[in-house]
Amino acid sequence: MVRGMRSPPFKPMLKKAKHGFRGYPVATVMLYGPDDKTATKIAVGIVLGENEQPAELRRWVCEGEVRNDPRVADEVRAFVVASGAKSVAMTGKVNGCPHEQGVDYEGDVCPRCPFWADKDRWTRSSAAR
Repeated sequence: MVRGMRSPPFKPMLKKAKHGFRGYPVATVMLYGPDDKTATKIAVGIVLGENEQPAELRRWVCEGEVRNDPRVADEVRAFVVASGAKSVAMTGKVNGCPHEQGVDYEGDVCPRCPFWADKDRWTRSSAAR
């Protein structure tokens, strides 16, 4: 079940993700935020084939909850449609800090997102550093 993307702006994306793999290109959708409840950034990559890196990657950032922003939802949907994506892959969970290491901060831990400092972003359990 894809949780967290139930809000009306992203409902069409959730529906396409529920259909499962329908072939390439695949749109990969990842959410990022200061904690595991608030998504302030969404990144969408377009993968053209198996074992390939995204051919194109776009990011959207909001001050508040990105999943509730209809403008962002429209832009994401338009990007996915324009890419010709046949499949959408997404977890619906917030998967880590929205800040980029080496761009927004130096070191291993983002000083603005202490929640993620000792968390494994996939399991949410404390990870040894």
